[in-house]
This record gives sequence, structure tokens and C-alpha cells, in this order.
Amino acid sequence: MSADWYPGIRAFCAYWEQAPMLQQTFETLEREFNDENDACIDAAKGLVECACRVLIEELDDPLAPLKPNATDTPLGQLVGLATRLLGLGAVRHRAFSDLIKQHNKLTETLRVLRNEAGTVSHGKDGFITKLSIHHRGSAMLAADAIITFLHEAYLEREPDPVRTFEPYERFESSNVIIDEFASLRAELDDEGSLTVVVVLPEGEEVPLAIEPSRLLFGIDREAYKAVLNACRDAKLTEVQEGKIT
Repeated sequence: MSADWYPGIRAFCAYWEQAPMLQQTFETLEREFNDENDACIDAAKGLVECACRVLIEELDDPLAPLKPNATDTPLGQLVGLATRLLGLGAVRHRAFSDLIKQHNKLTETLRVLRNEAGTVSHGKDGFITKLSIHHRGSAMLAADAIITFLHEAYLEREPDPVRTFEPYERFESSNVIIDEFASLRAELDDEGSLTVVVVLPEGEEVPLAIEPSRLLFGIDREAYKAVLNACRDAKLTEVQEGKIT
């Protein structure tokens, strides 16, 4: 059995590479699946849970949070909350509602399969007969279907730039519009602090006060390091000249 069984999982994990728990669970899933161990069923369930929590964390409104605090929140509830935050539950279509219900049933199936998966699942008898390759495949396919469903729905949305964990590149279309219609003007005050003024299409201005160090650190780390070295030399020279005088 190969990674062709879970392309959606691989795509999701590649997209959210900055999520450490997700990546650790994915490594476990691949290892156990490739070794034909029933532990991959546990990992498949865990990966769906991690995926839901990543999306919930990304989409939840901090002013009206919906994310559960409990670490043992049922998997079906997490999938349901993720679909709700994605706006999928608001679609008034019988067939679509049934589709969401079926995905929730798949999550329950993963839970049942996990509980039958031997020593890694709730301390069952180590000599229990291993589940067949078909059971492992079913768990992987179910997890992949759920994650693909959620991931593709997420990619059709534009994240909220105020609270997103997404990088600048995720907002390509928005960035193009801003760069086309807005312009910048830089000013320095008497203390050397930089003020960047964003000039809007109608002439309105949005001032952004920012220290040179913060600008360099956020945009170009190599430039930050070069400027830091130059400034350290200048500081040392200043100290030495002060001692001489």
C-alpha cells in the first residue's frame, strides 16, 4: 500500500507545514501505514482531529469563540464545528446536508476501528488478531475523504488578514489590488523612528509608525543582520571615542 491512498492528507499537511502537532501525527501515520501496522488507524483518527483543530484555530472568531476547550472533544463534534466555521452548514440543500452527515459518520467509523486496533488502542490484548489490510485501507480512505473535503472548502475562502496564520503569499489577489491603487511615503521623525504613510486612492492617508529594526526583521532578515553588524561597529566606535575624549 502506498501514499496514493491518502493524497488529500499529504496535500493538507504540506499546506499547514507550520503546525507541529499535525506534522508529528502525519509522520506517525506514514510510518505505521508503510509498516502495515494497525496503529495507522489511530493515527488516521488523530490526523483528522489535528486537521479540524488547525482549521478551527484559523477560522474561529476570538470575539465570539466556538472552539472547545476540552482536549477529549468527540471527533464528530470537531468535524461539525469545522464545517460550520467554513460556512458549509449554512447551505440549504438536502443532498449537501446529507453529505456532511455522512462525513460525520465516517469519523465515528474511525473511532470504532481505532478501538479495535490492538495494543496501541486503549491497551487491548497484545495478541489480538490484527485487522486486515482492508480495514486499514478503509480507515485511511475515510480520513483522506474528510480532510480533502475540509481542505478544498477552506481553499475556496479568503482568510481574514487580521487574525490569520496564513503567510503573505496566500493573499495574492488582494495584494495585487493594494499594490495597484495604494502608494507609500516614508518619513523620519526627530528620534529616528520611521513613519510609513499609506496613501489611499481618494487621497486619505493611513500612517504606520514603525521602528527600523522591526521593519528589517519582518521583511529581510539578512538585511537586519547586516544593519545590526554595522550599527554594532558604530556603537563600539562611539564608546571608544567617548573614552578617549
